[in-house]
Amino acid sequence: MESFIYLRLRHRVEVKPNSKITLADIAQIIAPEKDLTKLKQLTVYEVSTSDKSSVVIDVMTLIDLITEKWGAVDIQTIGPSQTIIDIIYKKKKVPIIFFILIWLLLFFGSALAIMNFHEDVSMRAVHQKIYKMITGNDQSKPLILQIPYSLGLGLGMIIYFNHLFKKRFNEEPSPLEVEIFNYQQDVDHYVVMNENKESIKRLDDH
Repeated sequence: MESFIYLRLRHRVEVKPNSKITLADIAQIIAPEKDLTKLKQLTVYEVSTSDKSSVVIDVMTLIDLITEKWGAVDIQTIGPSQTIIDIIYKKKKVPIIFFILIWLLLFFGSALAIMNFHEDVSMRAVHQKIYKMITGNDQSKPLILQIPYSLGLGLGMIIYFNHLFKKRFNEEPSPLEVEIFNYQQDVDHYVVMNENKESIKRLDDH
C-alpha cells in the first residue's frame, strides 16, 4: 500500500443489533484508489447483545487494525478521535391510554404552573390598574385586556419555541433545541469517557 491514508471519524453512527460495522460506516476515507475499496470494507466491530445501547470506537483501535493488515502506513486523522455507536432496538408501541394520560398530565400541569405564576405576581390586579389608568373606571374583570393577553401568551410561546406542531417558522434553533443539544453534548462526553475502554487505565497495586 502507498504511504498515506486520511481518516475523518463520524461523531455518531446508528446501527441495528448484531450489525457488522465497517470502516466506511464510521469514517470518511481518502486513500489510494487501489486500496480504497478494501479499506471501506474493513470490519472494525461486530455488535453483540452485551453491548447494550452504545459502544465507543477509538481512532487508535482503527489505526491498529489498518497497520495490522497493511503494515507501516502514514495514517492522518482529522476531526473527532472517537465514534459513538448507538444501537437502535425496535421500539415498543406506546398504548394510546398512556399517551392520553401523559398529554393530560402535561396540559393541566403547565396550565396550573401558568395560573400560579400569574397569581403570585397579581396579574389580575395589574390588569385592573391598567384598565383604570386608561378608562378611568373600575372593572373587576377587564376582559378587553385579559383576552388579548391570553392569546398573546399562547402566540408568544409558539414564536419562542419556533414550532407549531411539526412546522418550523425558520431555521434558527429554538431555546429548547439548544438546551437539548447541550444536554446531548454532555451525554456524549460522558459516554466517551466511561464507555471507551482506552480512556481509563486501571493499574494493579503491584
